[in-house]
Amino acid sequence: MGDDAGPEDDAGPGGTVLDEPLKKILGGTTAKVMAEHLGLHTAGDLLHHYPRRYAERGELTRLADLPLDEHVTVVAQVAKAAMKTFNHGRGVRLEVVVTDGSGTLTLVFFGRGAYAREKELVPGRRGMFAGKVSLFHRTRQLLHPDYELLDRDSGAEAAEDFANRLLPLYPACKQFPSWKLTKAVDTLLATFEADHWRSLVDPLPPALREGRGLAELPDAFRKVHRPRTKADIEDARARLKWDEAFVLQVALARRRHTDTQLPAVARKPVAGGLLDAFDAKLPFTLTDGQRTVSAEIFEDLAAEHPMHRLLQGEVGSGKTMVALRAMLAVVDAGGQAALLAPTEVLAQQHHRSITEMMGELAEGGLLGGAEQGTKVVLLTGSMGAPARRRALLDLATGEAGVVIGTHALIEDKVRFHDLGLVVVDEQHRFGVEQRDALRSKGKQPPHLLVMTATPIPRTVAMTVFGDLETSVLDQLPAGRSPIATHVVPAKDKPHFLTRAWERVREEVEGGHQAYVVCPRIGDDEEGAAAGKKADGPDGPDDPEKRPPLAVLDIAEQLGKGPLAGLRVEFLHGRMQPEAKDDVMRRFAAGAVDVLVATTVIEVGVNVPNSTVMVIMDADRFGVSQLHQLRGRVGRGSAPGLCLLVTEAGEASPARGRLAAVAGTLDGFELSRIDLEQRREGDVLGQAQSGVRSSLRMLTVIDDEEVIAAAREEATAIVVADPELGSFPELRTALDALLDAEREEFLDKG
Repeated sequence: MGDDAGPEDDAGPGGTVLDEPLKKILGGTTAKVMAEHLGLHTAGDLLHHYPRRYAERGELTRLADLPLDEHVTVVAQVAKAAMKTFNHGRGVRLEVVVTDGSGTLTLVFFGRGAYAREKELVPGRRGMFAGKVSLFHRTRQLLHPDYELLDRDSGAEAAEDFANRLLPLYPACKQFPSWKLTKAVDTLLATFEADHWRSLVDPLPPALREGRGLAELPDAFRKVHRPRTKADIEDARARLKWDEAFVLQVALARRRHTDTQLPAVARKPVAGGLLDAFDAKLPFTLTDGQRTVSAEIFEDLAAEHPMHRLLQGEVGSGKTMVALRAMLAVVDAGGQAALLAPTEVLAQQHHRSITEMMGELAEGGLLGGAEQGTKVVLLTGSMGAPARRRALLDLATGEAGVVIGTHALIEDKVRFHDLGLVVVDEQHRFGVEQRDALRSKGKQPPHLLVMTATPIPRTVAMTVFGDLETSVLDQLPAGRSPIATHVVPAKDKPHFLTRAWERVREEVEGGHQAYVVCPRIGDDEEGAAAGKKADGPDGPDDPEKRPPLAVLDIAEQLGKGPLAGLRVEFLHGRMQPEAKDDVMRRFAAGAVDVLVATTVIEVGVNVPNSTVMVIMDADRFGVSQLHQLRGRVGRGSAPGLCLLVTEAGEASPARGRLAAVAGTLDGFELSRIDLEQRREGDVLGQAQSGVRSSLRMLTVIDDEEVIAAAREEATAIVVADPELGSFPELRTALDALLDAEREEFLDKG
């Protein structure tokens, strides 16, 4: 390696030292393999390819005292070495016997590497050997040990240094194993030692670095790749986490700052208007949380730059009510408000519940409509042409103050008279392009309110939605009932499942309704792949395992079996929109006792009379999804019951997850558990792929203090110097983070 490069090479015009191609440093052949199989192209890529963990070679051990199955390091002399064949001469192995005077040990090497080692490990040579002790034919051996031969004059000090060194283990691949990466990093570090460290761009301003007691960047790279002690690793990690958190937070702080410079129409609340009329007819009192969050939103709406606010809250905490009041305030101020929902079922549900809540106030311009009223229209992709034309006309003329729709709202032909507020429901289901397309329909940028019922831990909110101000609703409205959750181990205790169906029947006989949720529809269109798609978060299921339970099968079995005589119907996403709407209407009206459904009912569906939910194959769902589903019951005055049916074994991780869901109703706690069990990429989501790839050291769920401190420092710097004129190094680091794709993501966020 390093056959065609030298330390005097530089990155070329316009680049930094980290942009230098690995080809220059390591040679073409090595660089090609690293690029193809590990995605490493530049010096920066390799420097940021941090060790996964560190192996400890261990204390020096006498051969007479070697423990089995433990990693040891010994200093010994080669007594004899012999090459042997096996498998009828097709395989070779080198057996080397070493001694330290107290006993002997056999070192074994297989394959082509055996020949190279045969030349080095000759009788009389002394060295240090590190590996795991195993027993083969009653002989203790080390298989493929690490070793370092000692010069004739090497003393105890060199042996001690070798024994106690921390060995970096890198994320590697078959074509380029960890030990090759170790050599590549050694070559790179040697190159950088010569001259390059001086020209390394350090994104942290010196005052910040010194004030926080963080290592200098070259030190951090040296310590993370070649630590002498565990303290070195901690120093390096602390510094490198700060780099990632700080540069990302500066990007988000600049985005927030830019937003404050954009013009927007201030939508100030009007006394005696639609909002006051709506509040006056509410049959309940708003919670303190709803009042506080509404006040924050109204303050934002009254400003002359666009609101960018994330409203997150527990399932059933009344987010829709807060959003509706914001929409009515905008209508009072002469604008229009659009609510973007991820599915037709949810859009229809929102339209139905909002028109019911508003009553005659939703019939502006119609006979019997209230004087202060406005028109509330629905716009979805499956609407008939006449209804669609009418809705489009109402939007263009301003007749409709409130529109609720799916991505159909984003189409080019949709024109607004004066779009003042965009409310995005279930943020994580929309791509940034979709949100951006709707926002671009305002004459000036409209205000934006993003809602999510999936509670997001503060760290994730600061990392993924760091350009949005955050409001949290964590208080349930009065009259909401507690939900009891139990795990039903169907395989271990089949009588528990029998009892579950008895409980459903009891609830229905008591005048209530039930949901049964399945992971799969069960129609032919799904095909054989359905089983694979619904594999649980623990990874692919055993191929012998049956496919996930299906709505159509379970609905039929229940109707003929344990729930015979009850009105059982099904609902899934592949039904015609009219059929879906019909089933939901009849369920809401109490004409259906048991609704067997897919996760199409996960968000927004509000039937207060539903008191029990049975989730089949519950281990196939994520923790946050189970919490969402459970929130569909207990929405009225009667207590809710959620039964998680599973065939997972008692000691399995899946059962552990279900026990966590059963053990708490705190969505924030559950989202934390969920995120700890998933990879970071899942945390940041597909739309954030650009930002995701920049987080190599930072873990958003564990590094709350670093993220919060970095956000504080970043905000202060951007407020004082938005263009970062005094921070050229930070600007360079920012440009590296925000290539075209990521810049676009942040711009559209």
